[in-house]
Amino acid sequence: MSDLEPLNSINSGIIAEDKIRALFPILHQEVNGKPLVYFDNAATTQKPIQVIDALKKYYEVDNSNIHRGAHTLASRATDYFEQTRNLVKQFINAPSTEQVIFTKGTTDSINLVASTFGRKFIAEGDEIIISTLEHHSNIVPWQMLCEEKGAILKIIPIHDNGELDLEAYKNLLSNKTKLVAVVHASNALGTINPVKEMIEQAHEFGAKFLLDGAQSTAHLDVDVQDLDCDFLAFSAHKVYGPTGVGILYGKWELLESMPPYQGGGEMIKEVTFAKTTYNDIPYKFEAGTPNIADVIAFGEAIRFVNQLGKAAIRKHENQLLEHARERCATIKGFIPIGTARDKVSVLSFGINNIHPFDVGMMLDASGIAVRTGHHCTQPLMERFKIEGTVRASFAVYNTIEEVDRLVESLTKISKRKN
Repeated sequence: MSDLEPLNSINSGIIAEDKIRALFPILHQEVNGKPLVYFDNAATTQKPIQVIDALKKYYEVDNSNIHRGAHTLASRATDYFEQTRNLVKQFINAPSTEQVIFTKGTTDSINLVASTFGRKFIAEGDEIIISTLEHHSNIVPWQMLCEEKGAILKIIPIHDNGELDLEAYKNLLSNKTKLVAVVHASNALGTINPVKEMIEQAHEFGAKFLLDGAQSTAHLDVDVQDLDCDFLAFSAHKVYGPTGVGILYGKWELLESMPPYQGGGEMIKEVTFAKTTYNDIPYKFEAGTPNIADVIAFGEAIRFVNQLGKAAIRKHENQLLEHARERCATIKGFIPIGTARDKVSVLSFGINNIHPFDVGMMLDASGIAVRTGHHCTQPLMERFKIEGTVRASFAVYNTIEEVDRLVESLTKISKRKN
């Protein structure tokens, strides 16, 4: 990985944009006759060449099922797979690799907790707290569990700027609270929640805390031991890695106490027709053949982020966000949605008299990719009494010049209706 060293200066934290962009083949194309500007990073980040090469190498050189194989290919594939588990452990500062479980994504990780911890420990009359900012993946599993168990789902409201009402959160907590499940950073607004404080408050009532880190792990330092969260869920594809890979971290005693999520191979120790005994964690929760190639490639994505350093990434992305905020404020009819003081690099907005989908289509005609709609946060959109927003989200390979192209295009679009 020494070839990545020139990408930024350790002392200055300055991102070398050209060198970074050269690592992302997909960025070097035209869309509708214009150079691609990719501002849909909150949905999925693009992949550096080393991630793509790792996928290719696995299928060309190392393809084999992992664990229990006696031959060389199986041994190599297993080693690379478990190396990624160790990289994830370090990435989130988990106490052990056994507490790192591979899933299909954040949604799968949350459903695993709902289906195992939830079904075993949530009872009738118990309360689960989520927030207005949640993605549907951190709403629907808890609704389903509450319907099944007769538990009660409570919602933390938000202020008009998109920040959580922390006083209301304190008032929702009680001895009936068994679980709090809250997003670290909002995918729709970018709001960063003060989760360490919230976790401490939940623990005072004996409640467990699940942290949805889908939008935070690519931008923020996430230390599960410092935060003291009970569970952390996130996805590889939002951290410059492949799709189809997720992570669930859990505290040891909780994972040990939870039943398996699925039955099959790998998650067992011994099977007879009379009885099955289950494997140790993490394998107890990893039934069947996993997504081997993509897990291995995710290791390269983690190395890429580590090489740059999150401080440098954050600094660069914050510069892009602030520049976009300042420039967009001059556009007639521009309506920012979510103006929290502490945000990841997400700019969510509307243009007066123009439907968000139409704005997105017109931007696409100029080669600019943004996300439009409710962003899988329909209750949040209902809170603001809107159908949806236009969302531009920035990553380490984006540039000030690209932001200026967005502003120029939005200015032209706005002039048509305002």
